[in-house]
Amino acid sequence: MSAMLALLLRDLRLAIRHGGESLMPLVFLFAVIILVPLGVGPGPNLLAAIAPGMIWVAALLASLLALENLFRPDHEDGTLEQWWLGHLPVTGLVISRLLSHWLVTGVPVILFAPLAAQMLYLPPQSLSVLMISLLIGTPILSLIGGLAAALTLGTNRGSVLLPILVFPLVVPVLIFATGAVAAAADDLPVRANLGLMLALLVLAITLVPLAATAALRLNIE
Repeated sequence: MSAMLALLLRDLRLAIRHGGESLMPLVFLFAVIILVPLGVGPGPNLLAAIAPGMIWVAALLASLLALENLFRPDHEDGTLEQWWLGHLPVTGLVISRLLSHWLVTGVPVILFAPLAAQMLYLPPQSLSVLMISLLIGTPILSLIGGLAAALTLGTNRGSVLLPILVFPLVVPVLIFATGAVAAAADDLPVRANLGLMLALLVLAITLVPLAATAALRLNIE
């Protein structure tokens, strides 16, 4: 646990030191909020209808930002190989790296989502569901993105392959999340959508660290 915490704190310090990269998730969020209304019009009803999708697209784009450098720098300088030479559990280190990715890319979107929702005229009764969906769904984005980053580590064009691998896998998350927020706006039950998202999160937490560890091992052998 101490090694996992040390790696997590190191990654967070590096993210803070590179302040521009840390602010990119918020830049994507507010860029989407500002630019999309310019194309579709400023009508409150229309913006309220598309607000969940816009916020979730921003969250997805933010999660893709740091995936290329999630494991590649450690692979290039030999640090990744040292993970297997030491006595520490590699899966735990992978979990720590994925957690740091979520803290840097997912948490800022969650914190500023209420402001974005207000700017997009999202109904007040939908805000709590939006926050819950982001809290459940953004870790899934980081987990799936981390697996994709591990699988493409040995390729020269990983940045091109990452979206191709990630987008199909996260489509169910986006569908359930936006469906839950839309149902809340119409005063309909949302437990089914949120329950399915929670099931996906449990499945991702259970399988992705092990799969990502195996993919990393294949790339260093």
